[in-house]
Amino acid sequence: MESGRRVAVFGAYGHTGRFVVAELLARGFVAVPSGRNAEALRELADENGLEARVASADDAASLDRALAGTAAVINCAGPFASTTGPVIEAALRAGIPYLDVAAEIEANLDTFAHYRDRAKDAGAVIVPAMAFFGGLGDLLATAAMDDWTSADEAHIAYALSSWHPTAGTRLSGAVSRERRGARRLRYHGGRWEHRTDASPTLDWDFPQPLGRRPVIGEFTMADVVTVPQHLPIPDVTTYMSIEAARDVTSTDTPAPTAADGSGRSDQTFLVDVLVRSCGAERRATAAGRDIYAVTAPLVVEALDRVLTGRTKTVGVASAGEIFDAADFLRALAPHITLDRHQQGL
Repeated sequence: MESGRRVAVFGAYGHTGRFVVAELLARGFVAVPSGRNAEALRELADENGLEARVASADDAASLDRALAGTAAVINCAGPFASTTGPVIEAALRAGIPYLDVAAEIEANLDTFAHYRDRAKDAGAVIVPAMAFFGGLGDLLATAAMDDWTSADEAHIAYALSSWHPTAGTRLSGAVSRERRGARRLRYHGGRWEHRTDASPTLDWDFPQPLGRRPVIGEFTMADVVTVPQHLPIPDVTTYMSIEAARDVTSTDTPAPTAADGSGRSDQTFLVDVLVRSCGAERRATAAGRDIYAVTAPLVVEALDRVLTGRTKTVGVASAGEIFDAADFLRALAPHITLDRHQQGL
């Protein structure tokens, strides 16, 4: 990658946004922090010797100024229900790629529904949910599929040692609940279902040393949006370790705190993906630390591949659809540990 390319980061002063800015700088890009909080922007820009550009999702002209002269934009500003549309529109006007780290199911669905045809016709690149939730599980599922052209079901199980939600996570969750009401979403039989019953509790056999652990089933995350967008799998289900599910839903759980100089917390994660087809099974697993921090190398690696033409399609695309999934996962080796005995990895 040519060093010094300017990349706008909308919502750069948020918890995840700061990790993204740091990753961009570490990889030789010039981050252009943007957002509506002028004071927070100025502090971040001063810390890193950057140019801050104040912009708001409800002010199209300010977004145009924020993106001027940049090679791409990464949207880190939640709630994404309010920001994805305006920032995508600004990226289309600027003629630059758009990536986001949205884990809001409804916002992800909106992006695919509203921009798929338009972005493809324009030859534009829009990569939603290029984050821990949405991107990583999608890459793992795609790599596990390998030469299979379809599967009967995909299961993505998350074992988080804890889940201390950021203020942005809480706000995005509140917006999703407001849109969804008392219903929850499940992808079954090739379609979305709205359900009012409680999610089931069951056990999941994670790889050792974790082993068998209780999880909340049908704990639907962004992967359930991204995977079926490009993989012919009629049933896609995500699961969450019960301790983490309790953490994130409790109003008493504090925000994440830094445990090292990079700002990462001591949270650990394991993502276990199982796909089944005609009685056969394939698996892919990744482990690492801090779901918010690991989002930065995920989205910046995606950015690098988009800007260097290492992509397989245009338009609105999931991670596993637009990138070589196995190669992408191997490139994340400094940040995640893969089970290299798995098919495709």
